[in-house]
Amino acid sequence: MSTITDPTNPLPQGIETVILPRTHDIGGFEVRRALPAKERQMVGPFIFFDQMGPGEFLTGTGVDVRPHPHIGLSTVTYLFEGEIEHRDSLGTELAIAPGDVNWMTAGQGIVHSERTAKPRRVAPHRLSGIQSWVALPKSHEEAAPAFVHHGAAQLPTLDAEGVKLRLVAGEAWGIASPVATPSELFYADAVLAPGAQVPMPDHQEERGAYVFSGSVEVAGQVFEAGRMLVFRAGDRMSLRAGPLGARLLLLGGASMDGPRYLFWNFVSSSRERIEQAKADWNRDRFGAPVPGETEWIPLPEKKVVRAGEGAPTS
Repeated sequence: MSTITDPTNPLPQGIETVILPRTHDIGGFEVRRALPAKERQMVGPFIFFDQMGPGEFLTGTGVDVRPHPHIGLSTVTYLFEGEIEHRDSLGTELAIAPGDVNWMTAGQGIVHSERTAKPRRVAPHRLSGIQSWVALPKSHEEAAPAFVHHGAAQLPTLDAEGVKLRLVAGEAWGIASPVATPSELFYADAVLAPGAQVPMPDHQEERGAYVFSGSVEVAGQVFEAGRMLVFRAGDRMSLRAGPLGARLLLLGGASMDGPRYLFWNFVSSSRERIEQAKADWNRDRFGAPVPGETEWIPLPEKKVVRAGEGAPTS
């Protein structure tokens, strides 16, 4: 078998591109960002995709993402290890644990913070997980903000032939998640035993797989951890775990109903709407205080970009 680390190897049939994440810092914690990328801005409605950790915090330290705004998207937080305390301008105060999902819809505008709670800072602790952003269809961009939490026990699972899969959102593999979404998509966490295979849903227009740990083989070529594979539409694809097994995030859905503009934490089909959101944040922080918070993140000096013109660096 050949490996993708050899640049002379062409991609197997059915794989459109392979994305290597870039490293960023958020609130004192390093993340690896696979989307947006120069190779691909979105996979279905997924427009941001960050791997957090795995990492360990020393006593007295933790994640400190101060209050910041969003419009035109949903943030999706899913953890493998650790805990994050979520607070938002709707009055939500909730800790997320491994296997749960926090789905926060910004719509016309929301403000939130993400921190490590004080009780967890009294000893060393670990954090590992994924945070993704789902762009909203035009019909929902100005919807009222909302937040929903589903515990791990509420999310449907499959356990067969060496594959343990939890469906975070959408419909695929004959099961459906209770998480309501405004557009057609799927998002799953799959743990594969060595040599086990998982098929990609073939009813979705756009599909991707992020190798969180281990390695997978596709058509005789091996892809190590820290890579996002984007598949061609219509091709039947399966991923086989390597000798140490693999953990994958499988995602995709229908293509978006037009291009999106991006600036910092704002996503919109309208450049003018983003300019309005920038002015609103500078003027009164959306007029939406977050419980227990007195800080905020200032508006950065960046330019608005349109999907396909290059990835933002927020």
